[in-house]
Amino acid sequence: MRQALTELDYVDGQNVIYIGRWAEARGERLPSLASELIALKVDLVVTSGGWPARVVKDATSTIPVVFVDAAEPERVVGSLARPIGNATGFTDNATELSAKRLQILKEAVPGASRIAVLWNAQDRAMTLRYQEIDRAARVLGVTVQPLGVREPDDFERAFAAIARDRPYALIMVTDALTNLNRKRVLDFAETQRVPAMYEFSSVVGEGGLMSYGPSYDDMFRHAAGYVDKILNGTKPGELPVEQPTRYYLVVNLKTARTLGLTIPQSLLLRADELIQ
Repeated sequence: MRQALTELDYVDGQNVIYIGRWAEARGERLPSLASELIALKVDLVVTSGGWPARVVKDATSTIPVVFVDAAEPERVVGSLARPIGNATGFTDNATELSAKRLQILKEAVPGASRIAVLWNAQDRAMTLRYQEIDRAARVLGVTVQPLGVREPDDFERAFAAIARDRPYALIMVTDALTNLNRKRVLDFAETQRVPAMYEFSSVVGEGGLMSYGPSYDDMFRHAAGYVDKILNGTKPGELPVEQPTRYYLVVNLKTARTLGLTIPQSLLLRADELIQ
């Protein structure tokens, strides 16, 4: 986003100052962080995810908020076409995509009859994604092994359940908590030889098997355009919440070989990127 703003003639330290606050997956810290930013009288707040967007919007009705990758954006703005209040931004349709991710994973591992789902059970939006996977699983004749986590220590318990019950594959629902612990998930999936589906291609670049979803980079670059318009006088309510127009299927063939998995040719032909 900062690169895109540079292209729009925003120069750090000259006509723009960036101030960052990070909750490190601890949702209870969000209200105090929002208060800090508001006390600094910033001109605009950009948030990653729907939970931070809701917290900031609850804390101020005057400072504009541009959110990126927000699940359940209706809870923030009311209407996607005509946002209410001081917020607008971008959503990734992750709940609706959850069923598609399960379908693609089932194509990659045709014999998978039991698939584990790892998600942050403390976050309502992430739980909705899990529930969407569970509904789709019934249609596909797949049993879901639920692995809800709430804090970093819960991952070891989830890993123990996978090692014990041996699901055929895994889906990781991405939020701040699971993303911060993704290296642990990647290492465990490799060690246990569990094929896994992720939401963003960056995790596949780090060794994950496959992902299906929008480009996180694209969403932040588009967010820069909204930031520019708002700083130049456009009201957030005049900018509709945007949804991705393209989704990318990325497959790591090196990881597939490590897992001893042969990806069907039909899936490879549909992939947008193959990592060798």
